[in-house]
Amino acid sequence: MGKATGMGKTSARGGFKLFIGVAISSILTAVSLILVMNFLDNPDNYGIVATALIFPILISSLKDWGINAAMVKYLAQYKSENRIHSSKKVMTAGLLFELITGVLLTLASFLLADMLAGILATETFPKAEVKILIEFASFTILADSFLKISQSTFIGFERMEFHSLTMILNSTIRCFLAPLLVYLGYSVLGAIQGQIVAQLVAGTVGLVIFYVRFFRQPMNMGVSDLNIKTTLKMLLKYGMPLSVSVIVLGFLPPFYNALLTQSIPTGTNISYTNVIGNFQAAVNFTVLITFFTVPIATVLLPAFSKLKPKEEEKTLRIVFNSSVKYGALLTIPVTLMIMVLSEPLVFALLGVEYTEAPFFLTLYSILFLYTGLGRLSFVAFLNGQGKTEITMRLFSLTLGMGLLLGWLLIPQFGAVGLIATNLIAGLPALFVGLWWIRKHFGATVDWKASAKIFLASGIAAVVTYLLLSPLNASNRIEWLIEVFAGGIIFLVVYLVAAPLIRAVDKNDVRSLREMLSGLGPFSYVFNIPLKIIEKLSTIFEF
Repeated sequence: MGKATGMGKTSARGGFKLFIGVAISSILTAVSLILVMNFLDNPDNYGIVATALIFPILISSLKDWGINAAMVKYLAQYKSENRIHSSKKVMTAGLLFELITGVLLTLASFLLADMLAGILATETFPKAEVKILIEFASFTILADSFLKISQSTFIGFERMEFHSLTMILNSTIRCFLAPLLVYLGYSVLGAIQGQIVAQLVAGTVGLVIFYVRFFRQPMNMGVSDLNIKTTLKMLLKYGMPLSVSVIVLGFLPPFYNALLTQSIPTGTNISYTNVIGNFQAAVNFTVLITFFTVPIATVLLPAFSKLKPKEEEKTLRIVFNSSVKYGALLTIPVTLMIMVLSEPLVFALLGVEYTEAPFFLTLYSILFLYTGLGRLSFVAFLNGQGKTEITMRLFSLTLGMGLLLGWLLIPQFGAVGLIATNLIAGLPALFVGLWWIRKHFGATVDWKASAKIFLASGIAAVVTYLLLSPLNASNRIEWLIEVFAGGIIFLVVYLVAAPLIRAVDKNDVRSLREMLSGLGPFSYVFNIPLKIIEKLSTIFEF
């Protein structure tokens, strides 16, 4: 239990640094997106931006081959074992592989732009315009290589402050440049150019930090000592199965989007770009939930990589169980709050032109409720324990389900079918993965605790909805007031309901307080809601 608590402190400290980075970065990104979408005048133009990025994103998914996850796993493991020379080998092999594949795939995307433009072109989105956008968007592949190699190193060594720095820098430049270029008349091309420049600058800064703080450290090693070929084989052996998951995540969205074009009836006023613009706007709002999910998911892989199943079986089970429970405590209430406030949130920030976005946001947010079922933890657990071949099989299952469901649902039901496909396709892999972990490691989800968290959050959502439903907001100021009022109501009800139904008890408060004690002065901020829950737990004891 002592090591589990120590790991909890380390993860909480790293997670908090990431939370700050994700929060600031997400806010800046949100501001950038809101300005860009408003300057582009209508969802159709924003849909063009999303469409132009489809193939560069798909090609970029072929770049990784699991190398980044392998770097995180082995750097975290070697750090815990104090194997500095082995860490240098991993960094060298990962750097060379990422840069070479990044350059080659950027060239491939650029040279194939004409052919790819022919696939995406429509009457309102001519081929010549699509080609130019894809050519510019191709440079996001190289920029992503710069970012990935440095951020994988930061995560592996658990130096999350550097990871946050690159995220914030990327979002800051994008927040300033993309809206400015759109406003100056560069339209959708300006939005893409702003994103490319931001990624390149942040990636370059990340590489400089990578070299100065980690790679350049003297270790009395020659080139022959690096064993690049042997190290790369080791990384690929671990990472290649994970590349299936990257390909799945990269292939399915453009496949879904292609099917979505078939769902738009001909001869109507509804356009594909309008639908995809509303859908992408809804997805962008889920960034408010990723404030919490990204830090949790990021710190879990290095945490699980440090544990040895035979020597630390009990600790492994405790860490898995706690990761699900405490991840759910944060994610589920935030998700339900976003769902119940979706309409005033979207209309306050984007306007009533995005008529379908609130409904899409409510449906799509259901995906994040799976955190209470272990969605954030089970893949990190398997990868941290080196079971990447199991991860590959699970994501292959998701790919098969996604192809089948997408083919059946999206042409028939449009964006709603796309969201339903996303919600259902990953469930079989999730439950099979949890079954496999329980069978081979004895670790499982505390289903009773998850159910109580769902119930407490559901109560807060229902109360918030009932109190806000009589309001008839009609402008952005009123919708914004409704968002703030709803947020306060939800938080108050949740803080009362959670200890009342024992979703959180005194033992949880003690554990959370111990883990958060590593945050220094910031621990006092988090101690406020913990004190409230602790006092209410005492009052509700019976």
